[in-house]
Amino acid sequence: MIRNPIDIATRVSPRLSALIKSRIDDPDSEQPITLEDIQRFFANLLSEDFKEAERIHHFDTGPSLMDELEALIEQFGPSALALDFVLVNASEQLSRVIETVINDDSRDGTPTLADIKEAIVNGIGARLVGEGALDEDEDDTLLPEIDVLIDNFGAEMLAEELLRYE
Repeated sequence: MIRNPIDIATRVSPRLSALIKSRIDDPDSEQPITLEDIQRFFANLLSEDFKEAERIHHFDTGPSLMDELEALIEQFGPSALALDFVLVNASEQLSRVIETVINDDSRDGTPTLADIKEAIVNGIGARLVGEGALDEDEDDTLLPEIDVLIDNFGAEMLAEELLRYE
């Protein structure tokens, strides 16, 4: 299967993204999950009465989740990986690390996920704990989180694309 660029996730509503993510995170689901798998899951999950109510309701709130999913399938195909349609952000703690690396005047270029992992391995988490920007227990979560992001999106992805702004 060909992966779509990550920016397509920005075309997905937060509600649909959360529902897709919950299906992807289900340990009983066969992986990888496609948009067609999500569509089948929704079709089996929703009763006919609920489907009709959801379609009627969309006149007030915009497209229904089913309409949105069908539009994505029409545009990207049923075999598109569902993971590509999940909005992804780094945790608040990892976002602090990314911002620190981005704002480092001694570095050239925009940091990738690999650069962020290198900074974590080299102790940036401990430095931020010492500065009071992170709690001690938050430092322990940085390496596993960056490893998951690298596994999902590749080491060369620009880290700033995952910044969480709150």
